[in-house]
Amino acid sequence: MIPEQPDPPAAVAPATNSPPTDSPTPAAIRAELDASYALPAGQLAFYREHGYVHLRQVFSPELLAWYGAEISRQVRRLNTEHRPLAERDTYGRAFLQVMNLWRQSPRVEEFVRGRRLARLAAELCGAAGVRLYHDQALYKEAGGGITPWHADQYYWPLDSDRTLTAWIPLQATPLEMGPLAFAPGSQRMTQGRDLEIGDESEARLERWLEDYAFEERAFALGDVSFHSGWTYHRAGENRSGRPREVMTIIYMDRDIRLTAPKNRHQQADHAAWLPGVQVGAVAASPLNPELFPAGENG
Repeated sequence: MIPEQPDPPAAVAPATNSPPTDSPTPAAIRAELDASYALPAGQLAFYREHGYVHLRQVFSPELLAWYGAEISRQVRRLNTEHRPLAERDTYGRAFLQVMNLWRQSPRVEEFVRGRRLARLAAELCGAAGVRLYHDQALYKEAGGGITPWHADQYYWPLDSDRTLTAWIPLQATPLEMGPLAFAPGSQRMTQGRDLEIGDESEARLERWLEDYAFEERAFALGDVSFHSGWTYHRAGENRSGRPREVMTIIYMDRDIRLTAPKNRHQQADHAAWLPGVQVGAVAASPLNPELFPAGENG
């Protein structure tokens, strides 16, 4: 069994009033976005062993309300999926997915460039610095279906496993909303690395992961998880009456290099997120800014 992590504190509802998009970020929120977050004792070792970590109270409700309102506004503006849930496949029912919001909004860009998460990402994966691979909002609608078992790095044409995703709920996320859940230690499993997310990955990985101590845990408002690119994970249905609103940021070692794409998805990722980067070169296109340089402690 995996080591038990403490239960989350009581959930706090996010603010409902949307701040004006042209107003400056309050100084206290901006400072929090960049301030250090001290990893609790044992959590670095936990991440290295299990391929994920669930951190408590990384952000305040005020910060999440400030940036979350703009993230949700951009999701509503940019979402192109308007079919009823019943008319979609398993992947389409899992969530609304909108990517690279940092390119659409200065306020979202400010959030994505925040040094608190980037510093944590570098520390967890053991990199001197991290770049942005891309961001994506994942909004599981009320009544939305499961997110099947999968590993993210199947989609990424990158030459090392120093990659990780920050999963940032914008509201308290109880079990009935479908929080993210992980198979601890599965980042070392090689079975299934050729599976794209879908019905087949759900069925086959469910069998292969039977011996892993899979556990779903609720997220309190302010909690953030990180998981490695090869850690298998899934999410349940959203049985609540409101959307599960989540922002994610994918980080990679600043020195990671592009490899020859191994599937059509990696070919598409090369074109979309690493434009102009040649195979064998550092994955450092204009879309991949360095978010936490080495030697800076601010």
